[in-house]
Amino acid sequence: MARWRKGESGNPRGRPRGAGEIGRLRATIGQALPDILAGLIEKAQAGDVQAARLLLERVVPPVKPVELPEAVPLEGGTLTERGQSVLRLLAAGEIGPGQAAALLGAIGQLARVAEIDELARRIDALERGQKGDEP
Repeated sequence: MARWRKGESGNPRGRPRGAGEIGRLRATIGQALPDILAGLIEKAQAGDVQAARLLLERVVPPVKPVELPEAVPLEGGTLTERGQSVLRLLAAGEIGPGQAAALLGAIGQLARVAEIDELARRIDALERGQKGDEP
């Protein structure tokens, strides 16, 4: 039989959080943070590109390309032809890489669904054939 219940500490009065070396280091940096930031800001304003980059990377989120949704004509009946159609649209610059990736991913998912449907259809046909052989 276990001495403690699940999730219960065997040493509830053990070392408190933040008492280790990392905790002390974080506390020291936290106390010096206003001075560190002020120094970085001064260097950035004086033309230090690395200081400016460090500040901007931490404060301003990176700019992501925005692709507006639009209707995309997918030619062909087979999934392969539709995938080739997406690649042609991408090569022609009519859709962006993100849109092409999303469309190709959707076509891939559709292919998996079609495979599962085909397997289910074949299994049903086999089962019906076996039932017909029974007396």
